[in-house]
Amino acid sequence: MNYKILIVDDSKLARMAAIKALSVLYPDWTRLEAANSDEAMRAIQDARPDIVLLDFNMPGKSGLDLAAELLAEHPHMPVAVISANRQQQILDRTTAIGAFFLAKPLTQDGLAAFLETAVDHLRGPKS
Repeated sequence: MNYKILIVDDSKLARMAAIKALSVLYPDWTRLEAANSDEAMRAIQDARPDIVLLDFNMPGKSGLDLAAELLAEHPHMPVAVISANRQQQILDRTTAIGAFFLAKPLTQDGLAAFLETAVDHLRGPKS
């Protein structure tokens, strides 16, 4: 199945790295980009992505705050927060809101593990 994934990061270079890894893993998926939470919210309303990757550290609303907002509105949407900051408090809060945590720099293997879980989640329970 062809899914839509939204990549939100204020760094164009970080978005390009995520897109490169995603292109290898799932070349047929639709890739959407946003540089901040306002652009992300517009993309979510307009394009309705299936999966969202959020940078933790962005101007304005943090990725963690945006993840909490998204999951409150879309509880079944797989959301990952990406950060180089691996403090236990951030990991705990990410888990508490129902998001996944991915370490920066984002690797193809790390992204693949999250996306496999996300796809399983979107497909629902197996018969």
